[in-house]
Amino acid sequence: MKIVAVRAWLENLPLTKPYTIAYHTTSHATIVFLEVELANGMVGLGAASPFEEVVGETPTQTFANLQSAELLDLLKGKDIRHFQQLIKTADQLFPHLPGTLAAIDLALHDAFCKWLDMSVLDFYGKQQEPLLTSVTIGIKSIPDMLADAKDYYAQGFRILKIKTGIDVEADIESVIRLQETFAGKINIRVDANQGYDLAALQRFLTATEHLGLELVEQPLPAGEEKSLCSLPSAARKKLVADESLLDAHTAIRLAQDPPPYGVFNSKLMKCGGIAGARRIATIAAASGIELFWGCNDESIASISAALQIAYACSNTRYLDLDGSFELSRDLVSGGFTVKDGYLYPLSQPGLGLQRRG
Repeated sequence: MKIVAVRAWLENLPLTKPYTIAYHTTSHATIVFLEVELANGMVGLGAASPFEEVVGETPTQTFANLQSAELLDLLKGKDIRHFQQLIKTADQLFPHLPGTLAAIDLALHDAFCKWLDMSVLDFYGKQQEPLLTSVTIGIKSIPDMLADAKDYYAQGFRILKIKTGIDVEADIESVIRLQETFAGKINIRVDANQGYDLAALQRFLTATEHLGLELVEQPLPAGEEKSLCSLPSAARKKLVADESLLDAHTAIRLAQDPPPYGVFNSKLMKCGGIAGARRIATIAAASGIELFWGCNDESIASISAALQIAYACSNTRYLDLDGSFELSRDLVSGGFTVKDGYLYPLSQPGLGLQRRG
């Protein structure tokens, strides 16, 4: 079945709740969409929302790449049955541009699995039952943070991820107050977004040890991973690599013994889509490292892709796939449902998406 048309466009979508992390404040999401149309009229849909501070690619660059003659020459007239080879060639055409590659990868996966009349999850093979996702609260005053936490709890979410990394003493107070407020009814994760040095991290871990925090994400700046090896192995088991982990190459380095992180945060917008995520998952599994599936502010399209491939990996343990929840609008619907904090992929062909009018 031949690819007959390729279309890309860019959307700026405001967030309903702007949020702050250790080095950035976000009020909108810029998302690039890609459609790949087959000769039978089926359309595969991909989307990308790269974060320039992490991967060095902007959505504007992604959009330009997806309109390029090189991409049109690669895809038009090609057989969708060769989608994996097309993804591999796209990786060679657009090296170190994971947003561009993610949009291509997702659109081709969606089109191919629609042609097969099966979901992406079924194509790779389901290995996980539905998991709870965390929802994220940006850096705020304690009263505002607690108000957001109560709102999410009322919606049925039971795992909260709190952004930290500017003031370690304020961070300690925030998680203590959160634990006191919910008295063990929720699990708490924190994400410092590279905001600590080793001394601040040690202070945070010591002061919060009694709280039983589930995970601590990217505490130190990328490149300072070796210093984490001075921590006890039990502490490192709870540490999650995010900005330090971009692709299979960095995964290999971070998996070497002793591993500085016990968990890898796999994001399609860092590794270039499903194919890149599967490579990271294989490396992690061989080293006994668990997978945490994260996201940027993203469309349902790419969140659905991350969810389906997460459930196809045996070492998936954690979800943080809340990136579409705060979009003021989206261009697609479907993909998955949310019930009491659990994410359930739809059993529909491809990524299970529908274009909105």
